Amino acid sequence: MVIAVSACLLGENCKYNGGNNYSAALADFLQGHEVLPLCPEVLGGLPVPREPAEIVGGVVRLRDGSSVDAAFRTGAALALEKVKAAGAELVVLQSRSPSCGIGTIYDGSFSGKLTAGDGVFAALLKENGIAVKDVSELKQL
Repeated sequence: MVIAVSACLLGENCKYNGGNNYSAALADFLQGHEVLPLCPEVLGGLPVPREPAEIVGGVVRLRDGSSVDAAFRTGAALALEKVKAAGAELVVLQSRSPSCGIGTIYDGSFSGKLTAGDGVFAALLKENGIAVKDVSELKQL
């Protein structure tokens, strides 16, 4: 089975702050599977590191209010193409991200508060009927 994964969860330094969210539990879970690492934000042309972004009124914005929505949506579309081309049956994503958050994302106030919602890539995957799981749901897989 092919499983696509947020690249930061595999230790790739592609987070906005230049770091990663490596998950040993995920690495163990992925044993024996073909893995497709993806970072929609990097695919959309955003640099590493980059300013943090949150979804504000349906648009991905930086703290100063400038929009990076086009880069997020382009990256999500390119990542979706890669998921489909690889025949991935599951996509495991990073929590709370404006790209990859599932069910809960930062609320757009840049204060660390959470709200119900999906990141741009997570929403696109769901719209296309592709199974998505938050990395925190590994025990349920």
